[in-house]
Amino acid sequence: MIKIEHLSKNFGTLNVLRDISVEIGEGEVVSIIGPSGTGKSTFLRCINLLDQPSGGSIRIRGVDILAPRTDIAKIRQKMNMVFQSFNLFSHLSVLENLTLAPVKLLGKSPEEARTKGLQLLKLVGLAEKYAFCPDELSGGQKQRVAIARCLAMEPEIILFDEPTSALDPTMISEVLSVIRRLARQGLTMLIVTHEMDFARDVSSRVLYMDEGVIYEQGRPREIFDSPKREKTRAFIRKQQSSFHHISSAVFDLYALNAEIEGFCSRLAVGLKSRQNLLLLVEEVLQLSIGSPSSFPLDLTVNYEEKTDMLELLCETPPGTMNPLQLEGEQAGIGLRIVTNILEKHEFQQSAEKNRLVLYLKKQ
Repeated sequence: MIKIEHLSKNFGTLNVLRDISVEIGEGEVVSIIGPSGTGKSTFLRCINLLDQPSGGSIRIRGVDILAPRTDIAKIRQKMNMVFQSFNLFSHLSVLENLTLAPVKLLGKSPEEARTKGLQLLKLVGLAEKYAFCPDELSGGQKQRVAIARCLAMEPEIILFDEPTSALDPTMISEVLSVIRRLARQGLTMLIVTHEMDFARDVSSRVLYMDEGVIYEQGRPREIFDSPKREKTRAFIRKQQSSFHHISSAVFDLYALNAEIEGFCSRLAVGLKSRQNLLLLVEEVLQLSIGSPSSFPLDLTVNYEEKTDMLELLCETPPGTMNPLQLEGEQAGIGLRIVTNILEKHEFQQSAEKNRLVLYLKKQ
């Protein structure tokens, strides 16, 4: 359905895309992952010609869309894009946002476009919001309206450019649920995403991009469980851990909790495990505060998806005590709380740093 050969894109002397060749079959759901700044969004924008490629060829159902006489507007009617920002018309109602393009570009009657628009709003769970203005909706609801607006053009291909990146963690799942439903309906979709669990679940194939090239590709299980190349392995490992450097006993616990919450949400960690992890972090930090020599302290949360195991790694300067071995008033109820939610713990001392590894009980 899509055939790309030797695609490149330069912005001045900056080579953003370098010699990309790939084919996308009809009905495939392809997730594109990789570090920020590696050309993922530019790749989608080149496919849709929002950015003009510097070289190479792009064929959609055999049509060379870079040929001078190609009707790009007609191609775009069958290949629509959902952006990070919702790009809804704020002066129009939700339903008017959905009916404008079908009437203007597809020649549908207002009645036909309205009927279809209401069906699509029902599909994305927002039928009761048809008369609302976009400013009256939450971020997740706006993105679902943007997806419905895209579907109103009856596309054969949908390009999603990080559709959840502008959303709060609580709103991400509602948008991903809609995209999962579309995947089951057989639409051809390319999705740039940082939601690794979602990419594993919804994709028929995953492309890992790095430094402007498709560095590795394969089925989700191949990429996430046994990547063949080093940069892919390093990226996947990083997605399953959350690192925090705490320089002193005076720190922002609320900001730390929010970052860990976001990490757990991204990996779909269960609510009880998430609560226990936040409790563990808070109590371990409280136990460490009693000893100024415990800082600077490095916290790393690791999540092993295969075993559903959460691990908290605390690294402190050499010579510091194991906070789980404190006694009496110095430990108090905090130590009892920690031991109740732990499966086990390990404490290792060295000349460079001390390492305390805590394994949460499975919930």
